[in-house]
Amino acid sequence: MREYSFYPGCSSQKGASSSNQLRSTQSICDELGIQLNEIPDWNCCSASIGYAGGGELPRLALSARNIALSEQHHPNQDVVATCAACWLATRETNDRLNENSQLLAETNEALQQAGLTFKGEKKVRHMVEVLIEDIGYDEMKSHVVKPLEGIKIAGYVGCQTNRPFGIDGESFENPVYLDKMIEIMGAEPVEDYDQKVSCCGGALMFSEPEKSQALVKDIIEAAYDGGADMIVTPCPVCQMNTEAYQEQINKKYGTKFNMPSVYYSTLMSVAYGKSAKDAALNGQIIKATKLEEIAAK
Repeated sequence: MREYSFYPGCSSQKGASSSNQLRSTQSICDELGIQLNEIPDWNCCSASIGYAGGGELPRLALSARNIALSEQHHPNQDVVATCAACWLATRETNDRLNENSQLLAETNEALQQAGLTFKGEKKVRHMVEVLIEDIGYDEMKSHVVKPLEGIKIAGYVGCQTNRPFGIDGESFENPVYLDKMIEIMGAEPVEDYDQKVSCCGGALMFSEPEKSQALVKDIIEAAYDGGADMIVTPCPVCQMNTEAYQEQINKKYGTKFNMPSVYYSTLMSVAYGKSAKDAALNGQIIKATKLEEIAAK
């Protein structure tokens, strides 16, 4: 059993936008012998609001508090996040405080008000990194009992898991880890998917929806052009934007999009023989019918 200190993030909570990601992730962790130990009393990483005028120190201190709590309750365990934005914010904080003694001193002065100290002695990792680096493609493949045959999938990495850090060993222009994960689950990845690392607009979908919808339109259109049956992504915001706004995009552009967008953990859960409920397929707005059919076998 591999153990990690788990930072779930706000969007994974019950009834929130990526609660289905958390459920499907838990199902594949059970299969792969991974134990996620939730950080007690964790708080928001400030991924969005922190850049909207909150200031650098408060933004870094929020993520530093989570890391300090992890070090206190789960010593010797790497911090793992499933949300791309949470991972990015927490990883940035960990790296910057380890590199900047002035920021470290200021952050720890703030944390001392809560009786905490940031040490930054362990890594901050995305769940995908754990799967690739600690489990490995061969081991992931060995658990497949229901191959996802006959499904063609566009692996949409998005921008937050790609820059500035990226997944170790992967190209920034053409990361292939999602394609590999799709393939070992028995499905067919779309080759030369030219929107693979494009931005979906993120939170612009709320403040300037016309700009974000134009970006999402290109992402979905390219998936259709590649013959995809669905999109798969590691990012909660990417998943939400590429699924939840298709109806609005159809009205604006006269398109007829109706493409499921799912998490890599949903694919894996179905391929591992889990139920539709365990794979959180009931959380889809646009039903992933082909995955439901395989899960029902």
